[in-house]
Amino acid sequence: QVRLVESGGGLVQAGGSLRLSCAASGIIFSINRMGWYRQAPGKQRDMVAAITSGGSTNYADSVKGRFTISRDNAKNTVYLQMNSLKPEDTAVYYCNAHAYGGLGSSWSDYWGQGTQVTVSS
Repeated sequence: QVRLVESGGGLVQAGGSLRLSCAASGIIFSINRMGWYRQAPGKQRDMVAAITSGGSTNYADSVKGRFTISRDNAKNTVYLQMNSLKPEDTAVYYCNAHAYGGLGSSWSDYWGQGTQVTVSS
């Protein structure tokens, strides 16, 4: 199985910064795309940022210029540096990986358990 474990969430004042980390472990042969999604109460889960194994990135318009996604392929880890945080960034942040692995050795999407980010005004 492939397991994703997030860390780094918490409570921060508006204008502050947080850095999220997500490490993938288990039976992994390859990971192509890794990303971060977020879900606020009563809203759908939306993509925040994504990065391919080659380093190409994609961001939601609402976080461009404030958030930076990066990854360490050797450690199967993805990071999200969040600066200039706003109250509307408050949500549960989920890590996602499109990986080839697991007991059945196939390409699948995997999710972390989520980490709460709360930005106070």
